[in-house]
Amino acid sequence: MAVRARQIYRRIQNVRHVRQITKAMYTIATTQVMQRKRVLLAARPFGAESRQVLADLVAAFRQGGLSHPLVDGVGQPGTAVLVINTDRGLCGRYVGDVNRAADHFCRGREGVRLLVGGDKANRHFRGGPWPIVRRYLRLYDRPNLDIARAIQADLLALYGRDVGEAYAVYMYFRGELSQQVRVERLLPLALPEGRPRDLLVEPGLPQVVNELARLVLLGRIYEILVDAKTSEHAIRRQAMKAATDNADELMEKLTLNYNKARQHRITTELADIMGGAEAVRD
Repeated sequence: MAVRARQIYRRIQNVRHVRQITKAMYTIATTQVMQRKRVLLAARPFGAESRQVLADLVAAFRQGGLSHPLVDGVGQPGTAVLVINTDRGLCGRYVGDVNRAADHFCRGREGVRLLVGGDKANRHFRGGPWPIVRRYLRLYDRPNLDIARAIQADLLALYGRDVGEAYAVYMYFRGELSQQVRVERLLPLALPEGRPRDLLVEPGLPQVVNELARLVLLGRIYEILVDAKTSEHAIRRQAMKAATDNADELMEKLTLNYNKARQHRITTELADIMGGAEAVRD
């Protein structure tokens, strides 16, 4: 019985160490969520307004019988799929949900070319039926415009040459308790309904539409990166909270078993002592 009590005590110590780690990771994830959320909420209004301005310009642009490949398409077969996943684990359902959604989307497409972000997506899709043309590993732990520009340049290099459309698969941050996998079209640009108006544009409407379309694409990629990273930390925080609660519950059960084993050992020792005393008295 003494051996069993020692084994239970060692398990309690191990669970206590695991709990310290999960508690620390929960605290770190909470801080990361707050920082990324602040950046995301600042970026979203720019993205919405820039898309609306571009939609209005495109409406006026089309009235003149003109078109732009970033908005109207290029008529080329093939699809580029940008998969935004993570480089690290311990984030619950995040990795599996994004990879499954990308897998499902790609199965219904012809001529798929993958651009994978994060080691978890790279490991999932390497050796698969679709070629990986770009890898972004350990690049966007802290998303910035330089990384977004690199992805934008890769997408534009493929667009019109190898593919006629581009999509992104990522985790959308709806709130701290709600995140959702989304498949979103990047190219041709998905714009809201535009309102054609009389405009005086310098240096010229085609140049302005071209520059603004590229700026909208850049902003959308940046927003997707921040969305994904914020969701990752939010889900990791939920996972670490659940792990910490489970460790507390397990420690409570182990402590109860340890006390029972210890009490049983004491009772056995007392019975042995009393039995010895009785034998001496007889």
